[in-house]
Amino acid sequence: MLLAKTLRSSTFRLALMAIGAFGLIVCAIFAYVYWSTVSYVRSRSDRAIMTEQANLHDAYARSGRDGLVALIGQRIADKSFADHVYLLVDHASAVLAGNLARWPVDAADQGWAEFRAPARSPASVAPLVRGVTETLPNGDRLLVGRDIGDLDGFTAQIRAAGIAVVVLIVVLAAVASIGVTRRTVGRIESINATSRAIMLSGLDQRIPLHGSHDEWDRVAENLNQMLDRIQTLMGEVKQASDNIAHDLRTPLTRMRGRLEKAYHCPRNGENDAALIGDTIADLDTVLAMFASITRISEIETRARKDAFRIVNLVEIAGEVVELYDAAAERDTTRLELAGDAEVPMTGDRDLLFDAIANLVDNAIKHGRAGGG
Repeated sequence: MLLAKTLRSSTFRLALMAIGAFGLIVCAIFAYVYWSTVSYVRSRSDRAIMTEQANLHDAYARSGRDGLVALIGQRIADKSFADHVYLLVDHASAVLAGNLARWPVDAADQGWAEFRAPARSPASVAPLVRGVTETLPNGDRLLVGRDIGDLDGFTAQIRAAGIAVVVLIVVLAAVASIGVTRRTVGRIESINATSRAIMLSGLDQRIPLHGSHDEWDRVAENLNQMLDRIQTLMGEVKQASDNIAHDLRTPLTRMRGRLEKAYHCPRNGENDAALIGDTIADLDTVLAMFASITRISEIETRARKDAFRIVNLVEIAGEVVELYDAAAERDTTRLELAGDAEVPMTGDRDLLFDAIANLVDNAIKHGRAGGG
């Protein structure tokens, strides 16, 4: 399963593209080395052939045909020239001197040629010869060449070695790319498995770390921190929902009690008016709660920043004291504002007023009687 996903992954396709580009570069390098080596070796062989051709020209210029035949005989007898090929024929192609039985079919009368010379024995392979031919002033034709069978074998070895190295590099690159891609796909599958577990069982699951401190571990750490943050926010949302439900329960319960009492009692104008007024007051309280929640949400999403101004906290606190002073007196609680210095700050005046008012309201409701 993992191998199939590895072979289908985009990382593996990118690795194959990289292997292809790398293989082309390696092939180009080896082709350059091969052709450079072959050209260098062939050029040295050609220079040696041309030097020997010049020596034979000198002998022909000094002594004519007889001197040329004599020099060719000396060269054939000399073991240091064992890889050289000589042939001198007249205008009727009759052999005058040399170590070839006849004029090669593939050799022209003038210029360079490569051909297979007749084998020296039935069991031997016909040697590959490279030589240069020319027609002498008297009509004779001269061929001077060398056996390049060793050169051909040398270039074949270079070619085989280059192909073997290219194949080995490609195979090793393919194995390495599969290994790297498999590791990458494995880490991604680990993240996917954790994601599926979170969707099924909740936010308690975390992506396992391998302890390698590489980029995958850093990604896993960041994702785990994100999950921790999400879990914290979910807990805060739950707590906020519980607080809202708790705050709404009291006014809604009072409204339901009044309405139920009015439903079972005979109609009375004054009582009905008082009930409607109290119900409206409780509804205003509920609406004010929702308005506060909306304002807080707007601030958290930075949609209400335009309402931020420099305000005086002492002034806002004084307004809260005026609002709750009568309620505090009913509960025999002393409510007063200490200090008259300005306390400037940047914020939303309405929300600051609501926050201080909630604190004072809770203190009056839940504080000890007669407190200050």
